[in-house]
Amino acid sequence: MNNIHKLIILLPVFVLGCTTNVIEKNKVVQKINSLDMNIFSKKGEKIYSITSPYSSFDKNKLKFQLQKTTINIFKGEETKYIINSDKSTLSDNNKLLELTGNVKLKTIKEDEDILYSDYFIWNIEETNYLLEGNIRFENKNIILNSEKAKLDSNNIIEFFSPVKYIIKDANNNNKYEINSENAFYNLKTESVSFKANNKKVRSIIYF
Repeated sequence: MNNIHKLIILLPVFVLGCTTNVIEKNKVVQKINSLDMNIFSKKGEKIYSITSPYSSFDKNKLKFQLQKTTINIFKGEETKYIINSDKSTLSDNNKLLELTGNVKLKTIKEDEDILYSDYFIWNIEETNYLLEGNIRFENKNIILNSEKAKLDSNNIIEFFSPVKYIIKDANNNNKYEINSENAFYNLKTESVSFKANNKKVRSIIYF
């Protein structure tokens, strides 16, 4: 992943018959209303965008604290994932992104894949996203639950043991419910595989 090159912050102008200071200057912590920020690579490619109705920036720590965050992660010109959360932190020169509270990651396709968690962390110089706490992945075919998951650049989600998975039937009702060790879901092929530490039990399910 390329290093950060430039940062764009778009702030709205309020015209209500009086002047509103959107950013409180001359303070260590600056409050920002309606943050709309784009992060680009050195090649000028948009890596991600982040919006928040209310946020603050600590000039000493060079850290953003944001509320009700919406993040769009891009691959080329297309949005790859949209992530929402109650709170988020952006630090390390805008390279480290941490989200907490009702984290919801969804793919952009007709049949959405949705991944829920309590906590999400991404160092944009790396290619993996780490999610922890009350993991729930769901689409039209399957539900997977665990306490930790990792989404990599190959569109494969690894769910760490213990994993519970539920297969839905044609009427979107739960059909099977099974517990297993680590599970892997491929977002491209829409297949799930299971692996045990003793390597005696392996299975792949295609939908």
